[in-house]
Amino acid sequence: MRLSLFFVFTLVTCRLMAAPIPAELAAALKDFRTEGPRGWGFTQTSIASAHSRVEQFNPAGRDSVQWTLVQQDGRAPNEEEAGKYKELKARRSSNENAPNVKDQINTDSCEILSESAEQGVYRFQLKTGDKDDQSAAFMRVTYTLHRPTQTIEKIELASTEPFSPVFMVKIAEARTVMTYTRPESGRPSLLKEVAVKVRGRAMWVKSLDEDMTVAYSDYVYAGKKPAPVSP
Repeated sequence: MRLSLFFVFTLVTCRLMAAPIPAELAAALKDFRTEGPRGWGFTQTSIASAHSRVEQFNPAGRDSVQWTLVQQDGRAPNEEEAGKYKELKARRSSNENAPNVKDQINTDSCEILSESAEQGVYRFQLKTGDKDDQSAAFMRVTYTLHRPTQTIEKIELASTEPFSPVFMVKIAEARTVMTYTRPESGRPSLLKEVAVKVRGRAMWVKSLDEDMTVAYSDYVYAGKKPAPVSP
């Protein structure tokens, strides 16, 4: 029995040791975009605390015209809210500038958490973004690969312990989970939901606790080229 337990422990330990990124995961990440493939319009529904917002994105428009505020806190937006929204979108295009976590992973730190015919689950350390980056060392990113379609099914970015990203701010827990649809009926894999959880304090007294979900629905292809079809 002791000998059997030793072999089980050795097998598990070896699988969790850091190793280069598997070839099939590297291939799936090669052209992967966190926000999904270009050319797709959608409805975005955000819920955080007591507030909610429904927006529509149309890739055929330009800059702020791509976005339309449909609802604010369950009702049609008033004139002031609509004006502020347009100003915000004029300053930035959030859909086209979403950060790609894959660019910050340490590809030689891969841990194989599990593998089956259906899924592969792999965890990575993050590289420091710049000299002022105080968060990367405390974060890990986990990719879930759907092996039959060779597409990313889920990304989880989570803290491993409390950390201080900036002076007088303490984060006890940070977790972001992004889930994606599987390709079907001529559609590629598309972003389905983003769930964010933060627990922390600023100045020792101000709570930074936040729970937010962003759901994506009503996808319609509006690009100039044919919609890409994943295997």
